[in-house]
Amino acid sequence: MKIAISGKGGVGKTTIAAGLIKYFAQKGYQVYAVDADPDTSLGMVLGLPEERIGSLKPIVAMRELIAERTGGNGAFFSLNPDVDSILEDYTIRNGNILFLKMGAVKPGGSECYCRENTVLNALVNSIILKRKEIVVMDMSAGIEHLTRGTARGVDFMLIVTEPTLVSIQTARTIQKLATELGISKIKFVGNKLRQPKDEEFIMKHLSPDDVIGLIPFQTEILDQAAGFIDEEQFVAAGITELANKLLS
Repeated sequence: MKIAISGKGGVGKTTIAAGLIKYFAQKGYQVYAVDADPDTSLGMVLGLPEERIGSLKPIVAMRELIAERTGGNGAFFSLNPDVDSILEDYTIRNGNILFLKMGAVKPGGSECYCRENTVLNALVNSIILKRKEIVVMDMSAGIEHLTRGTARGVDFMLIVTEPTLVSIQTARTIQKLATELGISKIKFVGNKLRQPKDEEFIMKHLSPDDVIGLIPFQTEILDQAAGFIDEEQFVAAGITELANKLLS
């Protein structure tokens, strides 16, 4: 199963991605945690040592390898590069979690991420087709990754939204683009709900049938980030229910 998690910046998509990854791993699944956001924060939320994340070679840095696997530096390149060996060389293992990262933001005026996204897609598709394991992709904020088609072919697109009109509008735009890419299972997750009217807001502005999860605002998540809660034992409220719905 391949899950892509998207949404407006700041809605908590990385926190939800990390929660799902840790829950699946605790249940015995091998989980490929893909930080497809050039801002690269998923590894830290997962509790990986910062020095290990920093030393991990990102997909965007594989310049020669990407050129080799995608057919050179010309305008045309293979859409099915051989990527099996990359999984061995460019991941960090932490228990049942295998982490890989997209890389940092490119300087203004530099090339697009077309080749890197091709290799990223091939990596993820290779995992799904050959290894039958769970992949969770934390996508970049907003809609740019969908205009590049990075999330094409995922089993589930989870769109995280806060109970605000701006966040809801972004979520609807992402839903539209994901539908155009042919993603059939698209669901919303309401996050940071502080009071009953926040849940009512989400259900009023989105189709209730399309809402798969409602996650309350939790100060424990802040305590977790500060190291006050055991990383291995803590599972945010609502994550268990969301994970089980995805598995079923």
